[in-house]
Amino acid sequence: MKQLKISCNIDVFEAMDELPKDVQSLMTKAHDARSKAYAPYSKFLVGAALELSNGEIITGNNQENAAYPSGLCAERTAIFYAHAQFPEEDILRMAIAAGSEYKEAETPIPPCGACRQAIVEYEQVQKKQIELYFMGTKGQVAYSNSVENILPWIFDKKAL
Repeated sequence: MKQLKISCNIDVFEAMDELPKDVQSLMTKAHDARSKAYAPYSKFLVGAALELSNGEIITGNNQENAAYPSGLCAERTAIFYAHAQFPEEDILRMAIAAGSEYKEAETPIPPCGACRQAIVEYEQVQKKQIELYFMGTKGQVAYSNSVENILPWIFDKKAL
């Protein structure tokens, strides 16, 4: 037996104002999208904003349903819409803002496993990494140059 060590590198900014101006703008759009989320059951609202290679900004938010598995996360809402409308464009970066209506979240909240899988799939399709910025409702912002840093042992088409 041998042990496999998997690690990741994430940069953490103490606040949004430390981000480059274009990323601050993208994160602001993620917060705006978050404010429009439909989450009457969990009260956990998520907004995502992505920048495409043609300059388009696409936003999405989580959409819940009384039949919980039927809902959709903000990240996948934005990615799927982007690919449906602009299938030839690469996703350059994604900003995510998440948190509960019940309390402020000052530490970064990463995408769920299903969203990580969807993001890595698009990295594979476009053969280009997607920069990922994520945060709670305020405070620190985490940055990864690829979702592979937060999903280091990916499941992809090579396994099929």
